[in-house]
Amino acid sequence: MTAAKPIAARATLRLAAAMALAVTLLSLGAMALQYRLVESRLMAAQSSLLAADLNGLAALYDQRRIIALRQAIDYRASAATGEEILLLMDRNGQMLAGTRQDWPANLAPAGEGFTSDNAVTFSEGKTRWLAVARELPGGFPLLVARSLAPVDDTLAALRRGMLGLLGALLVAGGLVGWLAARSVMARINRINALADRVADGQLDARLPGDRSDDEFGLLETHVHAMLDRIQNLNRATHRLSDTIAHELRTPLNRMLQKLGKIEGQDDLTADLKAEMRQAIRMFDSLLDISRAEADQGTGGGLVPVDLSTVAQEVWELYEPLAEDKGLLTEARISPDLQILGDRNLIAQVLSNLIDNSIKYCAPGDRLSLDLVPEAERALMRVSDTGPGLPADLKAEAFDRFTRAERDRGIKGHGLGLALVRAIAARHGARLTLPDTPSGFVLEIRWPRLQQSD
Repeated sequence: MTAAKPIAARATLRLAAAMALAVTLLSLGAMALQYRLVESRLMAAQSSLLAADLNGLAALYDQRRIIALRQAIDYRASAATGEEILLLMDRNGQMLAGTRQDWPANLAPAGEGFTSDNAVTFSEGKTRWLAVARELPGGFPLLVARSLAPVDDTLAALRRGMLGLLGALLVAGGLVGWLAARSVMARINRINALADRVADGQLDARLPGDRSDDEFGLLETHVHAMLDRIQNLNRATHRLSDTIAHELRTPLNRMLQKLGKIEGQDDLTADLKAEMRQAIRMFDSLLDISRAEADQGTGGGLVPVDLSTVAQEVWELYEPLAEDKGLLTEARISPDLQILGDRNLIAQVLSNLIDNSIKYCAPGDRLSLDLVPEAERALMRVSDTGPGLPADLKAEAFDRFTRAERDRGIKGHGLGLALVRAIAARHGARLTLPDTPSGFVLEIRWPRLQQSD
């Protein structure tokens, strides 16, 4: 029996990653909305400042026209901080007053008056400007602009902060998801470990400790209740099988002894003895199956066994019988394959399989036995080119008393494969029936005994 290995938390990690991604996307959407709101508010503030500048200039223009406007711009230019542009030019394009000498390229005056409608943005170098360009009566161009550098700096700082927050959210989401997956998978692996032990035949296996007051605790309680029910039913079934086998085998043996005392009816007594011996063998097989199933998963009574030697001895015992029937035989047995097992039970498995092949094959069919090493197991394969298993019986091939209708005329009780399965489970071996176009193939993978250096 091999120890259960914790499974990778793929599904849980995917779920945690999806949740972290969903939270991150929602946060990203909220950040984008906040960014737009901040940008809108900052631009509105700059527009208000621009409108205030225009309103002040409009009041001066109403009083004394261009003269007052020129004086005001000169005064403002002397105290300019670099965050505004004020420029008044004459009809010939010469500066009358302002914070700069030239008119910005690719910016043409649009409209008349001092309204802040149709404000435009333009860039010079790395600085953006929010501007109103007008042509006053008489052909005097006027430019009033506010620097958007404070807006851009604030938005850049906001973007950096948001990117940092987004990175922190991703890291925090990944960490929380990993911790959640680790916690959940610890609980899941705890239940999977129990399931593996039960699959190996330990029906009395249970999870230690008290149940937690959550969904996993409720699941563990239900699993324990289910295993208790299965164990009780299994015990009742085994008890019934053992009782029937014991109770019927004894009177059959007594009748068999009494038949030996009958004289004058030798043919009849011979037939009756054969039938009784066959019935006794059936009960012996049932008892063997029950004993193997009862010992399944315990590991008691198993000792190091050379599987190669056992396979070779059984093959040498049955090979002459197969050749006498006209079968073509072949054995490929790798040496020194050690397992932990019961020598007699292993020999019984091979005897059942090879005997069945000899029984059901016809002259000219091929019978093969292979025993080869794998990574952690020894693969034993018994195959023949006989009639094989009917397709409708493959799913229940290892059930007791399973026989094909075509085989009713051949002696047997349909217990051979059931016994093979019980003994294989007793050793922690894996049984498979590979698909084959014809004939019968059964593979058993025995856990190899690892040799220490």
